[in-house]
Amino acid sequence: MTSSTLKRWLRPEVYPLFAAVGVAVGICGMQLFRNISGNPEVRVAKKKRAAGVLDNFDEGEKYAEHSLRKFVRNKNPEIMPNINSFFADPK
Repeated sequence: MTSSTLKRWLRPEVYPLFAAVGVAVGICGMQLFRNISGNPEVRVAKKKRAAGVLDNFDEGEKYAEHSLRKFVRNKNPEIMPNINSFFADPK
């Protein structure tokens, strides 16, 4: 790269942009890996592809009900519940 390109893109003002794009790429990569490795409808190995369509409901249930979904199931949809209750609930 030339020095003018470095001067244009490697300034402190664009660091948040690089961070946001990096986080988005990381999330997409994690979801891609999760789908390839755990989705019951995706078959990478040749032996599994030859099996055709399987009605394996237990494996699909395990994929859909992952640990994050189980963790947040009974929680209130609040970002900062302590601060919300401090300002909303009078003592």
